[in-house]
Amino acid sequence: MPLRTLQAFAAACLLFTIAAPQPAAAQPTSTSSRPPGSQGVPAQGAEPDVALLARFDANGNQRLERGERDAARAYLAAHPELRPPMRGQKLPATGTPGPRLTANDVPSYPASVPLYDAGTVRTIFLTFEHDDWERELADFWHTDVEVPATLMMDGRTYREVGVNFRGNNSFHMIPDGLKRSFSINMDTWRKQDLLGHTSLNLLNANQDATFLRSVLYLDIAREYIPAPKANFVRVVVNGESWGLYVNQQTFSKELLADQLGSSKGTRWKSPNNSYGGGFNFLGNDIAPYRRWYEQKGKDDTTAWRALVNVTRVLTTTPSEQLEDALKPYMDVDEVLRFLALDLALVNGDGYWNDGSDFNVLRGADGRFRALPHDANEAFRLRGNGASPDPLVALTDTNKALRSRLLAVPALRTRYLQCVAEIAEKHLEPTSFAARVARYATLIADDVSRDTRKTGTTQAFTASVDTSGSSAGSLRVFAERRRAALLSHPEVARSRVPH
Repeated sequence: MPLRTLQAFAAACLLFTIAAPQPAAAQPTSTSSRPPGSQGVPAQGAEPDVALLARFDANGNQRLERGERDAARAYLAAHPELRPPMRGQKLPATGTPGPRLTANDVPSYPASVPLYDAGTVRTIFLTFEHDDWERELADFWHTDVEVPATLMMDGRTYREVGVNFRGNNSFHMIPDGLKRSFSINMDTWRKQDLLGHTSLNLLNANQDATFLRSVLYLDIAREYIPAPKANFVRVVVNGESWGLYVNQQTFSKELLADQLGSSKGTRWKSPNNSYGGGFNFLGNDIAPYRRWYEQKGKDDTTAWRALVNVTRVLTTTPSEQLEDALKPYMDVDEVLRFLALDLALVNGDGYWNDGSDFNVLRGADGRFRALPHDANEAFRLRGNGASPDPLVALTDTNKALRSRLLAVPALRTRYLQCVAEIAEKHLEPTSFAARVARYATLIADDVSRDTRKTGTTQAFTASVDTSGSSAGSLRVFAERRRAALLSHPEVARSRVPH
């Protein structure tokens, strides 16, 4: 099926929310909501996973054995109100079984090669105890139940890792038989790690026939801000190849230690379609922030109050005082770089568009950072490349980082200068095409053999074409976006010495 058709189905796919089960006498309800006057996709917020572990853990060992999981699945089937029915359409494609693979069929790498090495495609073998693993993982999506599996990589075996399907659109729009994204916890039941990492996100490159967008975006982003690493892996499940996945570093303590030199700090996710999670001030009460941000790890009231405070300073301080007022709470120039990357590289899931679906860090120094979460929708042309405008969303109060920071002339100039640098340096067509070609060459054979991918091999080939002859290619994006940004009057003016 052509990529354009797949993307049309993707655009039609709506997101849905899940409410946690209430006490037995109560009726579970959804907490979906829309902001006043809004239409379309419901705002989500940080709804909790459906809580099943405590209810069905009959032997109290903090995990669900197969019989307990069967009981939990029956409960979910009996309570469809916990999962609103899917509206819109899933992809109309189907997968076919991949080849059988063993460890002898794939390369093995020494532990000295990092997990996120850019030139390596490792193979991860997952073995579940039952053949209905795909349906079981789908049944437990967005719950607190992890399905146990054995993981093997480079000849080493890791027992009892916890596995879930993850994502929203990347889950909902994918039918059984096509690849969904995996979340893997190495240390749920055993103290173990995979080359120093205790969690993995294996992404299905939803709506990205190139498989490259997240990797390319994050490669560039790390030159400006702390951002996850990403590369590629093959995944084999119960002996059958499920093809190529993007292996993207999780927003974890390991990431903080790797990029910032300290694992200390408080992490939040601002979920996609979040009306209140755009760093805008929601009042002095913590409760609304708990609705719109998902705090990772142990609940920390002090950190919540710090989040309230930084949004208050950002939102209520007069513009002429804003930069000085924010210095104790935020690295303003780093936030400007985050905003410039998001906009210049057209991250369709980004802050400029949604005001959500990004990560928030309060570091060991007490200052706040905004970090990318999803980038699989980056590098997409909108018209001739001029959209989005570099100064979009300056009046959108749900995108306070843009509407407040870019209202300050000096900060707007520094932001536009960064937009210009990204366009000039990283979207230069020849060097950008060379970067694309390196990755495309690395994964081309795996893409062609992948029977479970959500796109087509033809779409991959056209999108990674580096000659400039394919209208939808990544190279054409770079050419047109770069030209549009560098000719933008405000961007050009920012580059003139003052």
